[in-house]
Amino acid sequence: MAGTGTPQDPWQLTTPPGTSAYTMYRAEDADPPSLVCVVGSTTLTYHLSAIDDLAAWLREQGDWVPLGAADEQKPAADGTVEAWGRSDSNPVGGWYGLRKGYRGRFGMYLPPLLEALGLAELTHDARNNRMRAI
Repeated sequence: MAGTGTPQDPWQLTTPPGTSAYTMYRAEDADPPSLVCVVGSTTLTYHLSAIDDLAAWLREQGDWVPLGAADEQKPAADGTVEAWGRSDSNPVGGWYGLRKGYRGRFGMYLPPLLEALGLAELTHDARNNRMRAI
C-alpha cells in the first residue's frame, strides 16, 4: 500500500471491485479523532476507532461478512459491514460516519484499508464482496 496515512502522505486505496481510487488518512488531532476519506471532490469522515473496532467485530463474526455498502439515505442490509457501521450496538453507539449527509459507504471504503493494514481479507469481485478477519 502506498502512503503512510498522514494528511501529507495519505493511503492510496481502491474500492473492493477495483473500479475507483481514493485516499484515506488519520486526523488524530480532530475532535473526535477521525479517519478522512477523499473520493474525487467528496470528503467523508469516520471515527478513527473504526479501524480497530471493525477488526474486532470481524474476529467475533468468525467467517465471511458481506460488505453491503450503501449511501446514508439508503437502508443497509442486515448482517453487513455497512449495517454494523450504523448500528446502535457498535462501540460508538450508531454511525461511524461523522459528516451528516456523507455518513454512509462505510462498507465500501473501510474494508480496503483493513486489508491493506493486514487486519482482514477481502474479496474483489464486481459485486457482493465480503470480508473476514485474518
